[in-house]
Amino acid sequence: MDTFDCLIVGTGPAGLGAAFHLSDRHPGIKILLLDKEGMTTGGLRNDCKMNFTFPIGFPREYWDRKKADEMITLVKEHLHPRIMPKHNIAIYKQRAQRLGVELIEIKQSHLGTDGGIVLINELMAQIQTRDIEVSLRETMKDIDAERYVAITDKREISYKKLILAPGRQGFSFLQTIMDKLDIPYVDNIVDIGVRIETREEYYPIVRDYYDPKFLFPDRARTFCTNSGKAFVVKEKYQSQSGTHYFSVNGHAFSEKRNGIGLVNFALLKTVGLTQPLASGHTYGEMLGQVVMLMGGGKPIMQRVGDFRLGKRSKEESFNKDLYDFEPTLRSSTPGDISLAMPAKILRVIWKSMKLLDTIVPGVMHPSTIIYYPEIKLYANKPQFLDDYFQAAEDVYAIGDGAGTSRGIIAAWASGIRAAIGILNDF
Repeated sequence: MDTFDCLIVGTGPAGLGAAFHLSDRHPGIKILLLDKEGMTTGGLRNDCKMNFTFPIGFPREYWDRKKADEMITLVKEHLHPRIMPKHNIAIYKQRAQRLGVELIEIKQSHLGTDGGIVLINELMAQIQTRDIEVSLRETMKDIDAERYVAITDKREISYKKLILAPGRQGFSFLQTIMDKLDIPYVDNIVDIGVRIETREEYYPIVRDYYDPKFLFPDRARTFCTNSGKAFVVKEKYQSQSGTHYFSVNGHAFSEKRNGIGLVNFALLKTVGLTQPLASGHTYGEMLGQVVMLMGGGKPIMQRVGDFRLGKRSKEESFNKDLYDFEPTLRSSTPGDISLAMPAKILRVIWKSMKLLDTIVPGVMHPSTIIYYPEIKLYANKPQFLDDYFQAAEDVYAIGDGAGTSRGIIAAWASGIRAAIGILNDF
């Protein structure tokens, strides 16, 4: 049986952060990085947008500014970010403040999907020079905690320390392992929202601030803005019952590519299910299934002009008159979002869009497209045993799937914190 000092499940930023820090501080430690995919996963591969300012991406229940800043300094040692400049945003901040909205200024780096792949290849090349093994297309299926053995679809692996870093798409896997280990957790929070696509001229703030972060009343916010050569995409998720649904997302290529004149961003509302305490994961899946029904197995898209008139969008809504650009996710179904989104969430999203249109006039142009759903299943929240995200004896849970982060930099920082805890025992 293969034996390792540390087995890391997941090769996204959380897993890589743990692996590099362990190797940096204890070069002789024997590490295995395991992933079911064929290449490293997570946000590094999709758009590779990185935020280097607290609290963006850092859940406050696990992070304060001092701790986050310490970890961000360590993250920069491996990612070497080029921080993007910001210009002329004072007027937007003033408008936002008058409306009770906050525009947060953060340090950002954007490599794009193509630049992210280059970074991944560089990181993997560095890993090959260390005592770190990588096994792709290998899936962890079960665990024998008493024997300290992980069971995959190919073999049994003995470990001394286990780090679970499966990311958002590994949400169900993480819950399965936590149930097996009797780790208490809650997942009562989920982000539900839409992705907006419009012409860059109708959202010109992106020319001065690549990914502007607006915080609206009622726990709503903008998220993951993409411009230049930017596209809306769909991601496939498998529910706990085995059925599938799609959530939309966005990505862009690096500035080296010629732009297409469009911009897209998410507008999300955080929903907490507390009385009674209920699963945000299950709730999000149910909403995804409703869209699969209403959209014929596809996400729904609707023009702002149609939504304002209280009517559904049809194929003829996407014409060459006022509706003067083609949707980049053409496979979406023209329809009526209000039939699929809960009214309370929709009211918050629509109010936030109107506030945003007052701050950045133009975003509510009739041609603007609303895609639904965008669902973020961040909130597996294990009951940790210590400050290093140890969820059971010698088992650590980190990254977006474990609720310790919401983005690349905080995920990498979560990996560093887990590694520090492990090194305390070596």
